[in-house]
Amino acid sequence: MDELSLQEKYAPHTSCFGCGPANERGLGIRSFARGETVVCEWQPQPHHEAFPGMLNGGIIGSLIDCHANWTAAWFLMRRDETKTPPCTVTAEYSVKLLRPTPTDAPLSLTARVVEAGEDRAVVVAELVAGGKVCATGRGTFVSVKPGHPAYHRW
Repeated sequence: MDELSLQEKYAPHTSCFGCGPANERGLGIRSFARGETVVCEWQPQPHHEAFPGMLNGGIIGSLIDCHANWTAAWFLMRRDETKTPPCTVTAEYSVKLLRPTPTDAPLSLTARVVEAGEDRAVVVAELVAGGKVCATGRGTFVSVKPGHPAYHRW
């Protein structure tokens, strides 16, 4: 794919386990803005499994967390008309595991902002495999300022 993901465009040197392009051993999440929605397609590998053929719940949480965080950053950047996204961190998130998630085909993630404040956004996300919603998530992501330990560390 020729198009750069949000991560590749705005944070190419970060090493986040979930979404850092510079982390060769990470998940390699690549999020793409499509209007008000941010999408991702991701292919699990056998080492991501909880048991043969099914994705580990912790990996599902990481996928949803990182993808939703980038959705919040993208939203805040567009809303505030800045050239780069703010440094956002996860304040809280929850994941509902609705059914086992198979690892034999690519997974689709979608996320969108449902609430926003001055320095934060609430995002809902879905993880779909084989046309079925396997997990959902909701999180609050906050834009941090200089001096915060995570400021521009991702």
